Amino acid sequence: MDTPKTNEAQIEYWNAASGLKWVKHQATLDRQIGPHGEAMLEHAAPQPGEVVLDIGCGCGAVTLDVAGRVGESGSATGLDISAPMLAHARNRASEGAVNNASFVQADAQVHDLPEGSFDLAVSRFGVMFFADPVAAFGNVRRSLKPSGRLTFACWRAPQENPWMILPVMAAAQFVEMPPPPDPGEPGPFSFADKAKVERILSESGFGEIGVTSLELQMALGHPSDPDSPLDLLFDIGPLSRMLADASDDVRAKVREAVSALFARHSTDSGVVMESAAWIVTARNPG
Repeated sequence: MDTPKTNEAQIEYWNAASGLKWVKHQATLDRQIGPHGEAMLEHAAPQPGEVVLDIGCGCGAVTLDVAGRVGESGSATGLDISAPMLAHARNRASEGAVNNASFVQADAQVHDLPEGSFDLAVSRFGVMFFADPVAAFGNVRRSLKPSGRLTFACWRAPQENPWMILPVMAAAQFVEMPPPPDPGEPGPFSFADKAKVERILSESGFGEIGVTSLELQMALGHPSDPDSPLDLLFDIGPLSRMLADASDDVRAKVREAVSALFARHSTDSGVVMESAAWIVTARNPG
């Protein structure tokens, strides 16, 4: 596995407690963002027999979905830097008897991807964490066949995603909000600027770049487990970082405040809030 200094922070982050937490909450996370992945794959349109790369595959949901779509004559390779998440993905493939999916622990920014090998590269919220996104997408582009396609989903601005910003605001009455991230810093919302995404892909050598808005009602957790969205936010994301050093009393107050917020968005499908993402498409000119 390549571990250049520029990406050491992300590699360490996803191989420590964070990777294990994503494994722990895999079912909840897949329920939340599964529809975004399905919308992304509708744009990508993987065909039977195609060879597909899934960038930042995490626990493998999209890789396994793609493997089913391309059939036994095709294949899907999931690429990620997180050993715990990849181990979980391999277990899911084994349990589902999915024989045309494989998983590789590597950094897409620098890994020696086989040149001109893939018909399609996809990603569900896995491409916003590169230290050098131009280099990363250039590397991915070289792995595509001439006229090979790229399709990925990425989040728009936090302000357009109430599922993320409202719990943080509810907590802010009890604990200090973190400073906003640097616009160039890797993170879940680093591709919120449409023009930035288009520039990165253009500088990476891609053509036919398209960016489409995607707004979906996102189900947080499951109606049979009303605590699951709370447990997730307390373990993963900005709210968990805000509470890292908080006392038990503060954590209890924040949990009560966020629970009250979620109660206002409760439906028969669980807690449902709006989400906003981009679906990005591009092509390797060859």
